[in-house]
Amino acid sequence: MASVPSLASSVNQRVADALASALPEAGGADPLLRRSDRADFQANGILALAKKAKANPRELATTVVEGIPAGDLIKEIEVSGPGFLNITVADGAIISTLAARAADDRLGVPLNASAGTTVIDYAQPNVAKEMHVGHLRSAVIGAAMVEILEFTGEKVVRRHHIGDWGTQFGMLIQYLLEHPHELDHKSDSEVSGEEAMSNLNRLYKASRALFDSDEEFKTRARARVVDLQAGEPETLALWQRFVDESKIYFYSVFNKLDMDIQDPDVVGESGYNDMLVETCKLLEESGVAVRSNGALCVFFEDVKGPDGNPTPLIVQKSDGGFGYAATDLSAIRDRVTNLGATELIYVVDARQSLHFKMVFETARRAGWLNDDVKAVQLAFGTVLGKDGKPFKTREGETVRLVDLLDEAVDRATAVVREKAEKVGLTEAEIVENGQYVGIGAVKYADLSTSAARDYKFDLDQMVSLNGDTSVYLQYAYARIRSILRRAGDREPVAHPELELAPAERALGLHLDGFGELIAEAATEHAPHKVAAYLYQLSSLFTTFYTECPVVKPEPELVVGENRLFLCELTARTLSKGMSLLGIRTPEKL
Repeated sequence: MASVPSLASSVNQRVADALASALPEAGGADPLLRRSDRADFQANGILALAKKAKANPRELATTVVEGIPAGDLIKEIEVSGPGFLNITVADGAIISTLAARAADDRLGVPLNASAGTTVIDYAQPNVAKEMHVGHLRSAVIGAAMVEILEFTGEKVVRRHHIGDWGTQFGMLIQYLLEHPHELDHKSDSEVSGEEAMSNLNRLYKASRALFDSDEEFKTRARARVVDLQAGEPETLALWQRFVDESKIYFYSVFNKLDMDIQDPDVVGESGYNDMLVETCKLLEESGVAVRSNGALCVFFEDVKGPDGNPTPLIVQKSDGGFGYAATDLSAIRDRVTNLGATELIYVVDARQSLHFKMVFETARRAGWLNDDVKAVQLAFGTVLGKDGKPFKTREGETVRLVDLLDEAVDRATAVVREKAEKVGLTEAEIVENGQYVGIGAVKYADLSTSAARDYKFDLDQMVSLNGDTSVYLQYAYARIRSILRRAGDREPVAHPELELAPAERALGLHLDGFGELIAEAATEHAPHKVAAYLYQLSSLFTTFYTECPVVKPEPELVVGENRLFLCELTARTLSKGMSLLGIRTPEKL
């Protein structure tokens, strides 16, 4: 696997070398190269460097140009304005670089030289509770970040921090103890997620009603919490039944989302119980946490309540119980010490930002996080309805995630069916593609918005063939596959000796930027940048296909081969990029 230097990095190097010989004191300075609409690239860094060296910027720029050999890489270079360089690369350099990318199964994308171990905490449903639209973003954004980071060579450990502990289990376990058949299955065959959830829902409602109306049951339920926390075997066994039943349901939803979630990666709140006492002890002994009114607290200068008094992070309550902070801090210790993490990413709702800011700062004070081990919250906004308000059903309930996904697949299947006859899809292919398009539409709508922003959930827009949607990208891919099939025995071959049309150059330069884009999306935790790149790629391909005949009218042989080569590399880049977002690309649509 050979990584291929991008045209931008090669040009940047040539300019930097010429700059260093024209102005030795600027050795190693960045020429600040960027894509430009006046030429292929513009270098903007000379102006500032000339000012610093008290030199004339245009003269310095002219000297730099004279030091750059024209030839295989750079076709022309001109000084513009007060000392900008406008640089046009040679057509041959574009195709040669793309040919090197095409020869590599990673499309020439380099591995990150400083890759480490990242633990990503995402997709965190609650045991015995239904997943709703609010659970969508953590799962989708987290899964995309896993793929993007793994592709750059990072070792990624997935963690699903499910809500599987707490006082509500006393009520549930006590009810199950008194009504032992409530979680029984109808048959011995495989249980559907729907059946598992309806069992849990029914039991939750019945136990809640009893808890609210029967004081004696309430007392028994509260005593059961004490048994659970003490690890009493019968209580733990019943608790485990709730966890197992919930997992049947969770996995069915993740399966619908076309996500692979493995059992060892599901480590819920309960997974850190054995560490809580020690976490508190370490924080108290080091002075990071102090006792206040009996509770173990961590205080911060900049966190104050409405009354102006400091609002602490409570690690242990005055009654001895542990809050989320104790669990989250224990999880950090485990991930850093036992999993060897160099980075922790928490894909969590923006509304929990203050909690995580305090948790991370506490872990830094305790020395569990430092310059070599960082923690970040990849905070996400809210899913809104078409009216711009948080997404709810007509009755004001939060929308069940399963219903949402089913509706997306239904809508997408109808869209696929309309065109099915034209491309010759079987009924089985219509159903399969309907799933790929529907689930892809939901993921892409989420991932094409910057995570921190809210977005509107509008299924009509999501499954539209026009505009910035995943189905537009999936159609672009399927269309290229169809072009390659129609080309018959003509092969895609790169021809660096050819002169390129403007649409071929634009497509080629964009294809060449894939590796740099992936590195940026990985470093900035920004999957939306991958979505934006792919949408632009599809748009550039559409222009190329309109302006440059590939199959009909048939161009002369070498031109046709070169265009088929551009088609094939576009398809591979689209498919790879989409797979990093967790979206499938059907061969026919």
